[in-house]
Amino acid sequence: MRLSTIQTNKTVWGIALVLVAIAGALIVLPLSGAVALVGGALVALALLRWHEIALYIAIVAVPFGSWFPISLGVGNLTAVDLAIALLMALWLARMIAQERRITIRFPPLTVPFALFLFAALVSVTGALSLQHAVKEVTKWLEMFAVYLYIANNFDRAKMTRALAVTFVAGLGEAAIGIYQFFFRAGPKGFLLFGTFLRAFGTFEQPNPFAGYLALIIPVALGIVLGMTFGVSGFRFQVEPASRNLKLETILPVLALSSLVTMLAAAVMSWSRGAWLGIAAGMLVTLVVSSRRALVLTIVAAFVLAFVVLLSSINLIPDVIAARLAGITDYFGVFDVRGVRVDDANYAVVERMAHWQAAWEMWLARPVLGVGIGNYAVTYPAYALPRWDDPLGHAHNYFLNIAAETGLVGLGAYVLLWLAAFWQGWRAIHATQGLWRGIAAGLLGTLVALSVHNLFDNLFVHGMAVQVGVGLGMMAVLQHAED
Repeated sequence: MRLSTIQTNKTVWGIALVLVAIAGALIVLPLSGAVALVGGALVALALLRWHEIALYIAIVAVPFGSWFPISLGVGNLTAVDLAIALLMALWLARMIAQERRITIRFPPLTVPFALFLFAALVSVTGALSLQHAVKEVTKWLEMFAVYLYIANNFDRAKMTRALAVTFVAGLGEAAIGIYQFFFRAGPKGFLLFGTFLRAFGTFEQPNPFAGYLALIIPVALGIVLGMTFGVSGFRFQVEPASRNLKLETILPVLALSSLVTMLAAAVMSWSRGAWLGIAAGMLVTLVVSSRRALVLTIVAAFVLAFVVLLSSINLIPDVIAARLAGITDYFGVFDVRGVRVDDANYAVVERMAHWQAAWEMWLARPVLGVGIGNYAVTYPAYALPRWDDPLGHAHNYFLNIAAETGLVGLGAYVLLWLAAFWQGWRAIHATQGLWRGIAAGLLGTLVALSVHNLFDNLFVHGMAVQVGVGLGMMAVLQHAED
C-alpha cells in the first residue's frame, strides 16, 4: 500500500473518531458543556492542520490578551505567552510526525539574537531577582521564536493573512482609544482640557498604546504607497478555493482604514514620544518605498514647515502648539536635583530622574550591569530624592539595557538592531511594487520602535512578539522571488 494511501486512511479514521466523540458529548453533557467541548475540539483540529492559526491568535492577543492575565510569580501569564507556547509545540510536533526529525533553517538574525541572549544570561549572575530576569529573558525568547517560525514557515500568502489580522487588531485597538478620548472613559488623571481624555486603549497607559500603533502604522502606509505608486510586483498566492475572498482587495482596504484610524488614535493618545516615532517611521517608509514617493516626502516636509510657521504665529490652537514645542524638551539633559517641578515640566523631569538613575546603575556595574530585567528591583538604591517609584523601566530602553546588562549587553543589543536594519534594507531591494511597500513599512516600524524607545520601553504588553512578527516577515521578503 502506498504511503499516501496510509496517511489518507489515518486521517479519515482520525476524523471519524473525532465525530464520534463530538456526538457522544452532545448526548451525555449539558448543552453549554457540549458546545464548549465541540468548539474546543474544532479549534484543536484547525490548529493541528494549520498551526499558523496560533500565531494569528498571538497577534490579536498582543493588544487584547492582557484582559485576562494569570498571575505567575512577579509577572503575568497572558494569552500571548500561551499562544506562542502552543505555536512552537504544534510546529515541533508537526515536524516530528511528518519528517520524523526536527529540521529548522536558521535565518540571518539568529547569530545576533543568540549573542544578545547570551549577554542577557551572563548579566543574570549579578541580578538581585532571578524571577525578574527570567521574565525579561522570556520576552526575548518569544520574539526570537516568532522570528524563527515565520522565517521557516511563511510564504507571501500567509504573510497576507497575518497582515490582515494585524490591521484588524490595530483597527480595533484604535477604535477603543478613540471612544475613550471622546467619552472620557478612563482615569481622571488622563483628562485633557477638561473635555477629552488621553486614549490608552487596553494598555493601561497612553504611551504603550500609541507605541503599539506605531508598530503597525508604517506597514499600513507602505501598502497604501505600494498600491498608489506601483502594484506590478504584488501577486497574492491564494488557494483556488479562497479566491472568492478577494484578499487582494481586502488587504489594501484594511490597510487604508486602519492607517487613518490609528493615526487619529495616536494623536488622541497625546504621547509625544510616539509622535516622534511615528513621524520618523512614516518618513523612512515614504523615502524608501519608491522614487515617486519621494515627492510625497518633499510635500510632507513643506507641510511640516508650514505647521511650524503656523504655530509660531498662533494660527493653530495654543494647546497643540505647546505640545509640539514641548517635544524639544526631551532632547535636553539636566540634573533633576536642581529643578523645581510643576505641572508643565513634570513628565520631562520624571523621565530625566529615571535616566539619571539608570546612568548611575551603569556606572556602578559598567560591564555586566545589574541583571536583565532588574532595573525596577535595583532602582531604590539609585533613586533620586522625590522619585521613589521605579515605573518598571528607565523610560529610555538604551539606558535601560545598559544599566541591566552593561556594555556587553548594550553592544549586543545595538548589533542585533543594526543587523535587523540591514535585513530590512535587503528586503526592500529584493522586492518590488506593493511588496516593496510592505518591506519599506517594516523598516519604518524598526525606525519608529527605535525612536520611541529613546523615551520609553516598548518591549511590554506582548509587543516583543509583534516586533518578532515584523522581523520574520523581513526574512521572508529578503529571500522571496518577485
